[in-house]
Amino acid sequence: MEKFEEKMKAAGLSEAAIGAFRLNYEQLVAGVTGLMPEKDIEAVSELPHLKDLEASDQGNLKSLLEQTAVLKLNGGLGTSMGLEKAKSLLPVKDGKTFLDLIAEQVVYTREKFGSKVRFILMNSFSTSEDTKAYLSKSHGELIREEDAELLQNKSPKVDAATMQPISWPKDPSQEWCPPGHGDIYPSLLGSGMLERLSKAGIKYLFVSNSDNLGATLDVSLLSYFAQSDKAFIMEVAERTAADKKGGHLCRRLSDGRFMLRESAMCTDDDKASFEDISKHKFFNTNNLWVNLPKLKAKLEASNGVLKLPLIKNKKTVNPRDSSSPPVFQLETAMGSAIECFDDPGAVVVPRERFAPVKTTNDLFGLRSDAYKVTEAHTVVLAAPKGPLVKLDDKHYKLVDKMDALTDAVPSLIHATSLTVKGPVRFQAGTSFTGDVLVTNESSEPQALPPKAYKDSIVNLTPAAVPA
Repeated sequence: MEKFEEKMKAAGLSEAAIGAFRLNYEQLVAGVTGLMPEKDIEAVSELPHLKDLEASDQGNLKSLLEQTAVLKLNGGLGTSMGLEKAKSLLPVKDGKTFLDLIAEQVVYTREKFGSKVRFILMNSFSTSEDTKAYLSKSHGELIREEDAELLQNKSPKVDAATMQPISWPKDPSQEWCPPGHGDIYPSLLGSGMLERLSKAGIKYLFVSNSDNLGATLDVSLLSYFAQSDKAFIMEVAERTAADKKGGHLCRRLSDGRFMLRESAMCTDDDKASFEDISKHKFFNTNNLWVNLPKLKAKLEASNGVLKLPLIKNKKTVNPRDSSSPPVFQLETAMGSAIECFDDPGAVVVPRERFAPVKTTNDLFGLRSDAYKVTEAHTVVLAAPKGPLVKLDDKHYKLVDKMDALTDAVPSLIHATSLTVKGPVRFQAGTSFTGDVLVTNESSEPQALPPKAYKDSIVNLTPAAVPA
């Protein structure tokens, strides 16, 4: 550990960041499996629902909002979608980016309630420069505010062969990796922001991902959180068949604490129980509410480190070169902190509060008329149900490829599903209703004639040229 500590100190990382890495490294060396058998947990069956909560009166809300900060996790580059800058800089609706809409939501809340709720972006070293440059032009008043940016730490990659810090002179930046969003806690502590927010009277922190436009500051939830006096509340949604492989909320029998159980924490024998959505009903939306004074007290009582479960990712030092040396990237998840507190809670929220954009399928649907922007600058469904979009990965997985094939996003407000196989070019004046499949078996893009399509299969494959 000494070599890791030296390397992290030389890079200017805080004692809190080093302490968090030390805990992860100790778990790695000890061979901690993190397995949580079905027999050691019990399912969570009953939780309060957001629809049953009521907001406080307007005067109290103003006071609560003055004690609240909204923190958006903005460290992701969206590399799986072919991006090399912050995913939040992608245009999503009416030419506006995620960041535009998030900033406008904050401004709207301030104006509506006459209260200056704090705004914080947690950037990584990869997203900080681009994000601040963009906001300086479009929402300069926000990014220039005190503590508008929290900078994520970085973690040294571990050489899988020697368990020492990896050395990669070809590109020293490859020796480091993001520590996962569980890094929010050591970042708040090590940067001094936790102390500054506390001194400024900020008591409540709402945290969510910047690519989830459904995660807005809900005043009913804020009121409930304040009244509950809990240290930590997780927003959960009801699992569907599409969520069965994702993690779920449960209680550990040994101490009765809430915990997040991921698929990697299960043996093969427990797989069926893990995927039983009628038993394990709720998943983490990654929308979290944190009581800052209680977080501060917990960190002080645990030598500045929350004991979060380790996420061990085995990769190569150069992720684009499979022949480069194997490494371990040590990460943690911020939602797993639910097991660190004596008095956490969870609230069931509607699916609309969990609408992340992880793929171009998500982005294509979001850009369509199936979604609309409200007066409060939130994005909500305009259709009875969000359409299921499945675009051919070979031609649409990367944003620039999808954009090149989309002259105009078709109308999806009446669509149930849209499946596209092969390269298909979309033009203005196209609409879909019900279930539509469009295919093109050739390698050359084919334009879909602009008209209304309803419950149909459209084959655009050119006729074979006679020999």
